[in-house]
Amino acid sequence: MLKQGFDLKLGQTLSMTPQLQQAIRLLQLSSLELQTEIQQALEENPLLELAEEFPENSANNTDTQQDVEKPGAGEDSDSNNDMPSLDQDIPDDLNLDAEWSDIYDTRSSNSDGGGDNTGFLENQGSADIALLEHLLWQIRLSNLSSIDKQIAEALIRSLDEAGYLCDPLEDIFEMLSQELPIELEDIEVVLKFIQQLDPVGVGARDLRECMLLQLAGLPESRLLYKTRQLVEKNLDLLERRDYKEIQKRLKIEQSELEEMILLLRSLQPRPGSAYSASSTDYIVPDVFVRKIKGQWVVLLNSQVTPNLQINQFYAEMAGQVKNNNDASYFKNNLQQARWLIRSVESRNTTLLNVAKAIVERQTAFMQYGEQTMKPLVLRDIAEELEMHESTISRVTTNKYMHTPQGVFELKYFFSSQIDTDTGSSCSSTAIRAMLKKLIADESPTSPLSDNQLTNLLKQQGINVARRTVAKYREAMSIPSSHERKTLVPC
Repeated sequence: MLKQGFDLKLGQTLSMTPQLQQAIRLLQLSSLELQTEIQQALEENPLLELAEEFPENSANNTDTQQDVEKPGAGEDSDSNNDMPSLDQDIPDDLNLDAEWSDIYDTRSSNSDGGGDNTGFLENQGSADIALLEHLLWQIRLSNLSSIDKQIAEALIRSLDEAGYLCDPLEDIFEMLSQELPIELEDIEVVLKFIQQLDPVGVGARDLRECMLLQLAGLPESRLLYKTRQLVEKNLDLLERRDYKEIQKRLKIEQSELEEMILLLRSLQPRPGSAYSASSTDYIVPDVFVRKIKGQWVVLLNSQVTPNLQINQFYAEMAGQVKNNNDASYFKNNLQQARWLIRSVESRNTTLLNVAKAIVERQTAFMQYGEQTMKPLVLRDIAEELEMHESTISRVTTNKYMHTPQGVFELKYFFSSQIDTDTGSSCSSTAIRAMLKKLIADESPTSPLSDNQLTNLLKQQGINVARRTVAKYREAMSIPSSHERKTLVPC
């Protein structure tokens, strides 16, 4: 028989406070997502505002750079000394090492955030003319009949971004014949007309037809005649780089084949790409690395980490409001504003400390480039900063560093270790850089095979297997030696 009763048990559980959840969420946001998050908060919270001046550790303030400490030398000074005091119930040190994915939604909160992001966030667009509009404009100016213009519009709308016709003519005919009194030959005639429009080569159904359309507009010559033969009947040999067989079939010398290849390279394999309406995405670095007085200095980019503060006017008004509802409104918004300020400060501090630790270990890369990249894993930085590896992973994802060698994601500086014959170690990134340099310096007519690359690395004391070399080469999207072989250097 079951009996009812009470049992007392002791246990420990992790309590995720709202401010801790917010701090962790902001930590993993990219700079663009953080800006959108802050912009939305500025629009919704009257007690939050942007400070007139950016923090002194800004990368744009060169007058104070000499006072920045050497990477890894110590803690950063508080750049917001005029910041209003925060509530005492918000901890000074927000612990970012807690595992919280099963408690808090990791998706970005800016998916439905609208509003004008002018201020500290400016977006630049592209004014490119779309291929569709460019072709339809030419059709409207033509002397085609009304029916032919409808056929032309259907064909143009079947083109992809490169300008190639995606749908079979039979399918287009079946669709249009339900409404228009046309034959399949009518569609073929209109397609021929479209293929004469600008850009030349648009409306082709494959690469061969695209190249032939462009060659048709060139002055007649023996070179042009042989090139058309090459494209019409021997394009597969050219793709396989079987130059000897091409010379044999076309009965030409190597010098003439070289001229034909140069002519083909002058053509546009994607004629529609010049009218693409896609905009260019620019990477904005989160931190800058500069060498000042012989020391590598890490600076936050103040343009993507705006300086927030409490609106003092509304903060003073909050203490004078007597209505309970109004007082609660001011109190909640004041608390949220202070939490956001502290979370952004914590994010910036963690990001700066991680960036400094990376730079301190990769000073050779800053000076000489990727061939001197040292092995580094997340655990190394986590142990040095006494943080969890998951924290380092969050802070290095979608965060970018501007270095003398270029702009790189923070994760780029982490790579596995490979032992060398000299007893030292080499990073996989450095090996990729060596392979890239060896391939860049090779003869285009006699490219290096994977076995030859392996032997050249062994001569430098790096003992790696041929399959490892092949894996690294493929990861860098570098073709095999046979595919890299060419008669004419690019």
